[in-house]
Amino acid sequence: MAYYLVRAKALPQKLAELQTRLQSGEIRTMQPFGRALDFSLKNARVEGEWLVWEEEDYCRPPLAMERAAVLDDYFTELSVERVEKGEGWKRLEELPRLWEVQ
Repeated sequence: MAYYLVRAKALPQKLAELQTRLQSGEIRTMQPFGRALDFSLKNARVEGEWLVWEEEDYCRPPLAMERAAVLDDYFTELSVERVEKGEGWKRLEELPRLWEVQ
């Protein structure tokens, strides 16, 4: 298992739809990555024009399943940086939460 700090630009016109999917529990039930992706997106932070979060992942390339099922529908310019578990969240803790600034 690996952990990544993810940076992506949101498609603003799609964020309400993503929030609805998160609130309904739809993403959480996706297998095998749903719980981790649900947690990460619910806790995503805003850094300028970027959204950032830490993501647990098992794929090669990183986030392949998550991108195909969810992320590519809502984000562009997605990049990942390998981090230790919790390191990404520590680096982001002072940033505003996405769903609080919407």
